[in-house]
Amino acid sequence: MSSDDLADDLTDEQRELREWLIGQADERGNAIVEVAAEDGVGPFTFSVGAWRRFGVPEAIVVGLPAGAGARLVDEYVRRAAEGKRFIPGVRYHDFLEGIPITFERVAKGHYFPYFGTAFLVYPEGDFPAVQLIVPTPEVVWPWHPHAPEGFARWQPLLTVSGRPESWIPGVNGP
Repeated sequence: MSSDDLADDLTDEQRELREWLIGQADERGNAIVEVAAEDGVGPFTFSVGAWRRFGVPEAIVVGLPAGAGARLVDEYVRRAAEGKRFIPGVRYHDFLEGIPITFERVAKGHYFPYFGTAFLVYPEGDFPAVQLIVPTPEVVWPWHPHAPEGFARWQPLLTVSGRPESWIPGVNGP
């Protein structure tokens, strides 16, 4: 589907949102979309336009409060646009003070539920995406057996299995 075909099929509201997303990406590198918590799954924040603008994967973070997710995603896009590459399973200690984060690839089956708005820019869903994963302040990851009750549901891993797939926890990743 071409951009012109897409624009013809959109409502005025969708067309306006699409223009805003593209405008934000052109102006600041990416648009930020924040979605409230629902059904025990934490709020989530994702980028739209990073792939279009810089050729870097779109990013999502689940479970952080409003604003915090946006800052983390923006920082990822800024660094990635400058050429920094992020490897799934590697701990990065310079995003949040005192708390490492890691990355995982997002499975395509999670694209529409979590990146639905991005389909206004990428109608075929033809973009890569990574999830920024944040542990508890005590550095307990969602998949860890000692994670707080409900943490894995609050911050689900957006892989096919719902567990890390690009590394083995405790072996070559957190």
